Amino acid sequence: MRLILLTVFTLTAFAANSVLVRMALATGAIGPAAFGAIRLVSGAGVLLALTLATGQRRALLPKGSVVSSAALLTYVVGFSYAYLWLDTGTGALILFGGVQVTMFAGALLTGETLPARRWLGAGLALLGLGLLFGPKAGRPDVLGAGLMAMAALGWGVYSLRGRAVGRPLPASASTFVLAAPLAAGLWLVVPDRAGVSPQGVGLAVASGALASGLGYALWYSLLPRIRASTAAILQLAVPIIALAGGMLLLSEPLTASFLIAAPLIIIGVLVAIRR
Repeated sequence: MRLILLTVFTLTAFAANSVLVRMALATGAIGPAAFGAIRLVSGAGVLLALTLATGQRRALLPKGSVVSSAALLTYVVGFSYAYLWLDTGTGALILFGGVQVTMFAGALLTGETLPARRWLGAGLALLGLGLLFGPKAGRPDVLGAGLMAMAALGWGVYSLRGRAVGRPLPASASTFVLAAPLAAGLWLVVPDRAGVSPQGVGLAVASGALASGLGYALWYSLLPRIRASTAAILQLAVPIIALAGGMLLLSEPLTASFLIAAPLIIIGVLVAIRR
């Protein structure tokens, strides 16, 4: 039960992050570079404070932190900028499809056994994802698609590396602390065309401190206890949770594609993770 609750909280944090990003960038309240920098800086601050408060200072900067922080930065920057050229449907298909490919490849390379039900569940969930976003997907821009594919690779690598983490809180703090200055530097070198409003800053801080910082720390505490392929498939539930949140918080319409795709994705995830 504890593992189930931890999984639900983590996926909800991911979905909340998606809603916050859409609220900030779609309304022009802030630009992608500023959002990414504030997101990582605020996440680093919260995670570092929690690490110090829990007496885990000596566990900071474990081996491999530079690689993990590079993967995190790749995801945040690629994700933020890709939506300047991609619509929501196309971006979601590239992101979640790319994450599945990256993490399944990582699972196979590490010798993980993938039973038939896991392939079947992944196929059903991806079919549901295609039904959900396919009709909205336009012809992808080459640059936007490349950035989103880069983001998918970064997140997949970041997640795979989390499976070997012994202490999730200081490990997460380390990746954010190393990635934040680079994101801030990118914001200074390549400033946004959009301004920075108080609303945009508030959404970026909420995304960084809560949905990203605490959410990613929960993710790192979960990853060592599940298989890489299972972690990949679980994330296919995030778009459903995010869209449901958008309907509740942003008054987005309930569509027929959601009613068809949501059960298919949920069934696919349950089939894949069934023991």
